[in-house]
Amino acid sequence: MRHFGHIPSAVRTGLFHQEPADFTADSPARTLAVALGATLYSPATRPRLADAVRKQAGRGVVSMVLCLEDSISDADVEAGEDNLVRHFADLAAGTGTDTATGTGTDTATGADADTAPDLPLLFIRVREPHQITDLVDRLGASVRLLSGFVLPKFTEARGHAFLEALTEAERTTGRRLFAMPVLESPELLHLETRAETLAGIASITGKYRDRVLALRLGVTDFCSAYGLRRSPDMTAYDIKIVASVIADVVNVLGRSDGTGFTVTGPVWEYFRPGERMFKPQLRRSPFLEGRAEDLRTALIEHDLDGLLREIELDRANGLLGKTCIHPTHVVPVHALSVVSHEEWSDAQDILRTERDGGGVLRSAYTNKMNEAKPHRAWAERTLLRAEVFGVAKEDVGFVDLLTAGLAG
Repeated sequence: MRHFGHIPSAVRTGLFHQEPADFTADSPARTLAVALGATLYSPATRPRLADAVRKQAGRGVVSMVLCLEDSISDADVEAGEDNLVRHFADLAAGTGTDTATGTGTDTATGADADTAPDLPLLFIRVREPHQITDLVDRLGASVRLLSGFVLPKFTEARGHAFLEALTEAERTTGRRLFAMPVLESPELLHLETRAETLAGIASITGKYRDRVLALRLGVTDFCSAYGLRRSPDMTAYDIKIVASVIADVVNVLGRSDGTGFTVTGPVWEYFRPGERMFKPQLRRSPFLEGRAEDLRTALIEHDLDGLLREIELDRANGLLGKTCIHPTHVVPVHALSVVSHEEWSDAQDILRTERDGGGVLRSAYTNKMNEAKPHRAWAERTLLRAEVFGVAKEDVGFVDLLTAGLAG
């Protein structure tokens, strides 16, 4: 699979200085953590779940979470499990995958992997640890389509049982399975217990480092603890109590010294028009050419201008990727994850200078200082993002990428 693989190759050639690279479910964890991109959540009870997974793959989704937790009622958990097992079997029957290479054919159509979209990375969000071992047993051979589990309300105390169950599931299946803990517990939010809770999470995730793909933030739960809900005109960073938790999570768990993890951005809740109180945040200037103004209007009408701003703030604050609950959020997340030609140029220069002993140089774009040693970690992260999301051509901006991604 690859980002922007759903758009024609001729269009990609016109957009990218360096095209996004292929990756598979067996790629290194460091690559997959960055490649998650917009992770689309879907209730596990969805009647045509397999069809929905295939449809979203064709629209550019590369990671999905099939949810047995908060998105369904307590009474529907058993039905959701049964539905998952049935639709995993459907997906496995429809796609024959070479697990060594990650390539495959659609056995129903005979199309090869170049024309039939690959399935996304699939994760199951469970409620309790015992569901992990039970589900991998019930999935049988179709477990080969599973990349791992999302672990809710994760703390050190709860996390041990979840991660031990995951370890047992790996032994049973002989497959690598990842965990994506969700940081959303009140203990993490409350100031008097936050430091201890973060230290505990750092300890347990460090112990199981090879199995933790990324950490996810449950900002809706953070807001719930104080009866808050942000409007579509506000980002998570405008809610100060939420912003403070994000900052502390990145401080402890997102470090670039080898101890940190990829921390993903919070969910954006809005996808329908509503009454607007504030001036739109989306500037007109990037949209002035051609029909781009129509795109700007459509984004504002669907409350996606706030999403675009939040994605930029996510990256500025050390987060990468995003939890998504609606398909319309996927392309904006991916378009803003593409590395600009200027970022790529700076990163290349920084690493080249660092290899030559360090120092300071003016950027090739002559608009900033690049200091090799302080900027090295940023440059390394940027080039890893460039590998999976690509590098835009000099004259290509996010509006071009959005337009192409939406057109598919």
